[in-house]
Parts: sequence; structure tokens; C-alpha cells
Amino acid sequence: MRHPPLIYALLLAVSPAGAQDLTLAIPPVRSSFQIDNQPVAITASGSISRVSHGGGEEVFRLRLTADLTDLQATSMTALLRAQLDRSDRCGDRIAIQDATLVPADPASLLTVRLHYERWACVKALGKQMTKRLAGGDAQVKVKITPSVEGNSTVKLEPEVGEIEADGSLGEMLRSGSLGETLRQKIRTSLESALEKGAANLTAALPPAAQSYAAIRSAEFTDAGAGRLAVLLVGEIRIPTGQVELLLGQIKQRAASR
Repeated sequence: MRHPPLIYALLLAVSPAGAQDLTLAIPPVRSSFQIDNQPVAITASGSISRVSHGGGEEVFRLRLTADLTDLQATSMTALLRAQLDRSDRCGDRIAIQDATLVPADPASLLTVRLHYERWACVKALGKQMTKRLAGGDAQVKVKITPSVEGNSTVKLEPEVGEIEADGSLGEMLRSGSLGETLRQKIRTSLESALEKGAANLTAALPPAAQSYAAIRSAEFTDAGAGRLAVLLVGEIRIPTGQVELLLGQIKQRAASR
């Protein structure tokens, strides 16, 4: 009797001879989360490869790739507007015009176009009046590099690059508090979005593996035609007694597609 490839892999999984020779694909799983009441879809897929066997524990190398095209296409401008837009009568007025996010392996490149004005309130003839001190349009490019800290927490480091701006606005963005505010808000916004997405990525793993998986590294990558994806690499350390259940769940998921 000839076994299908996946069944054959399952047989190897419980055989000492195949202890170091097992790689299985994790079929794609689509999930979604909300950003400012907009649904953002993520499709994640991956693979597990056994790297050690024995001592009552199995260790698998884990690779997960999540397609972030929906985040690129529908949510970046709205996401940054929610965090950065402000209209203080006596202070800063910021309006995000648009924002785009593209791959720049192993990072990503965020381009933000914005309008900025700084206003002050002054008293003249017993009346309070507003006065425009500075303002203009700017285009800011920000390189965003992911890393993993602690227990599988994905963190982002934004680095402001090329700035095209009117007048003194460029200097304010490069070295003033406005530039620092921009960096912090971008970091907060994207980390929040990725944290929501990462929570959904666990759905790509079979239930038997979810509590045993740990992410060790993260990088952005080009999924083709400028589509942004994030690659997560880690491991699954699972008791030997749970391996048959894990592989059976992968088999069931593959058969249902």
C-alpha cells in the first residue's frame, strides 16, 4: 500500500529512524483584526522542521510568514491619522495626507506626507488672537526594522531618513520635538497593529503547538510585486507525547483545504 506523502511523514514522526528527518508545511490560515473600525486581513502560512528528538521532548524549527498586503493597502493612512492628526488652537496642527508602506528587506520603508503648522495665542487690544508661526508640507521617509524581545514580543525601531520639507519645517523634523513625536507615534501605531496581528498569527499554528511556540526573530520581506510580509522564525518545544496530536492536526487541516 502506498502512503500519501503527509501520511508517510506522520509515520516517520513516530519512528526513531526518521527522528531527524521531518518537515511539514503549515497550510495558510486567514484571520483579521480591527484598526479604527476597519478590518485588516492577514494570511499566515509556514512550516515546522524537527531539529532534535529525545529526552521526552521534541524541538521543531518554526517559520511563519504573514501577508501584510491588506495593512499596506487600506490602513496605513487611517492608522497614522488616528495617532498623529491634531489641531491645537494655540500649538501644533498636524494633518497626515497619506502614508505608504513598502518592503525594504529586512526592514520596511514608510513614506508619510503631512501638513504642519505651529500657532501661538497672543493678546492684542484686550483680545486673544492666534498667530501662525511656522508651517508647510513635508514628506518623510522612515525605515522600520523589527526585532524580537522577551517572550516573542515583536518590537519596531523607526529611523527617520530622507526629509523633503518647506522652509524651517525640515529642521524641526530632523532635530526638534516634532521629529521625535513623529518617530514615537509611528512606533506606537505600528507596534499596536503588529501586536494585534501577532495575536491572530497563533491561529496559523495547530492548537497542540500554540502554548509551546516561541518567536526568536522577525524581519520584513517582499512577498512579490511590492507586497509586504513579515517572516517570524522560532521554535516549538513540545513533549514527545504531544507530537502525534500535533501532526494529526496538521494533517487534518491540510486535508480540509
